[in-house]
Parts: sequence; structure tokens; C-alpha cells
Amino acid sequence: MSFFADPIKRLKWGIFPVRRIVDEDEFGNFIEEESPSEEVITSEKTTESVETAVLEYRDEKDRPWWKFFDEFEYRVRDNKFSIKKSYFSWFHPDDTPEEKKVILKIDFLLTFYSLMAYWVKYLDSTNLTNAYIGGMKEDLNMQGNDFVQTGVMFSVGNIIFQIPFMYIIYALPLNYVLPMLDIGWSVLTVALFRAGNVGGLKALRFFVGAFEAPSYLAYHALFASWYKASTGEVARRAAFYYLGQYLGILTSGLLSGAIERHMGGINGHAAWQWIFIMDGIISVVVGFIGFYMIPGTPEDCYSIFLSDDDIRIARRRMKKDQKDAKPRQDAVKHFFDINVWKKIFSSWHFYVLSLWNVLCWNNSNGGSGAYALWLKSLTNSDGTPRYSPGKLQDLTALTPGLGLIWLILASLVADLGKSRWGAILFTQVFNVLGNVLLAVWYIPEGAKWFAWCLQYFGWAMAPVLYSWQGDICRKDIIERQVVLVSMNILAQQSTAWIAVLVWPTVEAPRFLKGYTFTACSAFALSVWTIVVLWFYKREEKKNARENGIVIYDSSKQDVEQIQLEIEGEKGEKSS
Repeated sequence: MSFFADPIKRLKWGIFPVRRIVDEDEFGNFIEEESPSEEVITSEKTTESVETAVLEYRDEKDRPWWKFFDEFEYRVRDNKFSIKKSYFSWFHPDDTPEEKKVILKIDFLLTFYSLMAYWVKYLDSTNLTNAYIGGMKEDLNMQGNDFVQTGVMFSVGNIIFQIPFMYIIYALPLNYVLPMLDIGWSVLTVALFRAGNVGGLKALRFFVGAFEAPSYLAYHALFASWYKASTGEVARRAAFYYLGQYLGILTSGLLSGAIERHMGGINGHAAWQWIFIMDGIISVVVGFIGFYMIPGTPEDCYSIFLSDDDIRIARRRMKKDQKDAKPRQDAVKHFFDINVWKKIFSSWHFYVLSLWNVLCWNNSNGGSGAYALWLKSLTNSDGTPRYSPGKLQDLTALTPGLGLIWLILASLVADLGKSRWGAILFTQVFNVLGNVLLAVWYIPEGAKWFAWCLQYFGWAMAPVLYSWQGDICRKDIIERQVVLVSMNILAQQSTAWIAVLVWPTVEAPRFLKGYTFTACSAFALSVWTIVVLWFYKREEKKNARENGIVIYDSSKQDVEQIQLEIEGEKGEKSS
């Protein structure tokens, strides 16, 4: 009975989750306290202290050139590689049974729910394309570039309202913020069925974009707060979360096809209107579930399903992964400290990662609606449309369905090969190929189908990129959140105006500029990923000592002298 009783007891007035107070004094500072898991904690601390006491002295004199491509060269000591890893494992071999139990709980509460939330986000984002090819264009008398401009209005709302979330993601409980926004955009999605003209449609899409603004960023911020980057577990969860995007696009097509066949004309509403109504209703339900599923962070936990020991273990895991947490006092003052912002804007993180993400957001033709518009342009020999409206929407599910496979492949390359840069380059090879074929255009129809099947290779690397960003900025929580939001704003604003330039609806279905630009962005992304790797390796080398690795060059330095200096440092600290 405690399985059901304990969570209910943690609700205020039997309804609202509240912040869990675990091992804190009256000022909110964390204190050490005896707990049922104290024995486990002590043994782990002892093991950890022994490991850090034994340093590895690594001579870089004859370092092979290919070690540059080893991302974890300065994060993991050589003796750690003796642990054999199975072909695929959801957990890391070092995870204790207690940790695995906590990870599974977070997987269900956060990772599984985030997939649901991302699924409905894309259900509500991509329904515009399915409504457009299903009769909305004619009913609202959409002309010229009205379609692409409506999409731009969504992006503009999204971009503008991301700015305040630099602070909100950092300071406010996301278990309340995100579900409230989810419900808000769901209601607005339903309201789209009442749009009587293009102006009303654009206005509503602007506010749908505004309410959706922080969702993608917030879940990546939560992943970085609960999962380790050094073991690869955060990349696996981010990839699972990202499945929601492709599932949203896929089910949007299938659901729209079913609505076209069975609901058109019911209660006087056209099929495209029912698409918005049904998508909005589904999203409202998922939004309400979020109040109880989203756990907050280990330091500011609101979950009714985690025990006090679960929270302690989660906090300890993040400390071992060198993750910074929000200050316990004056958090708001610390966020707006001018020195904090000087540090952020003087770091390579902000500039290098922002350009990286701009290339990521522009490396796919998936968001342009090009595939659906191409399908609609196909005709029979007598000039009639080849596909009926219902069949048309069904076929739009093909490319995101394949995208699920490409996403899993990218995740496996990053995880099994311990190579995030390798996963990114792997996906972009196929992405460039597909867009080059479409840019050429005058090829057999079978070759075009092949190119469309590669469509979602472009974004299959996105969870790898975002989880890597969280790892790069792991030592400063404010920088992690600010860089995450900033690079997303800069990237998304680029798509808003670039879409008008390279994806004008009047050029459908042969978007020569669009496919060419996308192929170039994918190639540039691959090159820039190596630049990111260079900066990352340089920084990790500077911090190698924190991981028990002492770097030296025997052609320039005497290892015995270095050892004596380190022993002297230890003596000074202990005295």
C-alpha cells in the first residue's frame, strides 16, 4: 500500500506536488544526515577517494595523432577501459543496484514523459502541413507564400518567448511551468479550427509558437540535471526523447489521413478543422499528466514518486559527474551578476556552440513541408492527382518513420563508439547525399523516393549535439542554461528568415535553393563539429587533473619532479 500511499502523502491538499526538503537546514543549504543508504554512500566515497589518490601520469611525447578523435582521452584513466561493455546497455557497468533503481524511476518519470510531450509538440507543430494539403489552402484562400509565412509566424513567437526562459528554466519549478504551457498551446491548437482567414491563422500560430518556446530546451536542461554525460547515459535518454519528434510527425500524418477519410463534414466542420481539434485534445491530456511526472531537479525535486534516498543518490551522482547545481542562497542575484555574464560571453562555448547549432537547425529539409508538397504535385497520366487527400497524409508518415531508424543508428554510433563527433558525421554523409539528389532534381522518380527516405538523417544527430553541449558546459549551471537557450534562439531565428529566402511556397515542389542550402549546411556542420572537438579536447586537457590524469611531455619535463611537486601540494592541503 505504501507504493500508492507515500506519493499521495507528498501532495499538498492531495493535489499539488511541492518541493521536497531533503537534508537541508533552515536556509536551504544541504547538510549531511544519517539515512538508510548511509552505508552505500560511505563505501562509494571511500572508493572514490582511493581512485583519486592514485594518479595516472600520462606521457604525451609519442601521443598518436589519432588520439585527437578520442573524446574521452582526458576524462577516463586508462585502467578504466578494462571494464568490458556489452553490445548495448541502458546502464553503465559502474552503476550500483541502488543507482539503477533511481535511474529507472527517472527514466519513467522524465524520459518517457518527455517523449510524450515532444510527441504532442510535433503533433501540434506539423499539423499545419497536413491541414494545408487537406483543404485548408482552398477554404482560407491561401495564396502565394502564405503557407511558409504562417510557418515563420510560429517561429517568431517561439524565438521571442525563449528569451525570458534563460531565467525561468534556471529559477522556476518546471513541473508547473511546462504543463501549464502545454495546456495553453493545446487550447490554441483547438482554436485554429475557428480561423476564418489567413490573418487569424497567422496570429494563432504565433501564440502556439510562443507557448511551445521553452519545451525542447527545458527537457534537455532536465536531462543534464539528472543524467551523467561521462558514461553516455544522457545521450541515450536524449535520443529516446527525440523519438517523440519523429513519432509526432508520423502520427500526425496517419491521424490526419484517418480524419480525412472518416470525419470530414461531421458537425459541419471540414476534415482539416478536425485535425486541429483532435490534436489539441490529445495534447491537453498529456499536459495534465506532466504536473505529476516531471520531477524537477535533484536539488529542487518536486517528484512524489522518489524517496528521500532516491534524491540523495541522484545528487551524489551529479557531483561525481562534475555537474554544477543552482546556488542555495541568492540564486536570482547570482544569475544577474555581471561577472557571471562576462564569463559566459568571454568563453568559446557561447560563440562556437551557437554557430554549431545554427548549422544544425538549417541542415534538414524536414520542416519545410517539401516532401508533402512534392507528393501533392504528383499526377496521373490524365492530369488528375495521383493520391487522394487521405492517402496523401498517410504517405507523409514514411520519412519520419524511417527517421526513427536513423535516430537509433546515430545514438548507437555515439554510444557504442563513444564518439559523438562520429555520430554527427555519420548522419551528415547521408543527409548531404539526399539533398544533392533533390537539388539535381531531374533524376528517375525512384531516386527521388530514395532521397526523401534519407530526409530525417539531418536531424538524427540533434540529441547527440544537445547532450554534448550539456557536457561541455557541465561545470556551471547558469552557463549551461544560458548557452542552451542562446544557441537555440540564434539557430531558430536563422530558420525564420532563411525559410522565406530558400523555401518560398511558389517554388514548390522543386526548391533548388532550399535543397542546395541544406546540403551546404550539412557539410559545414560536419566541418564545424571537428572545430568543436578541438576546443573541447583542449579544455578537457586543461582539466585532466580533476579526473586523476597528470599530463606531461618527457622530452620537456621530468616526471619525478612533477610527482614531487604534486606530493608537495597534497602536503600543503593536508596541513
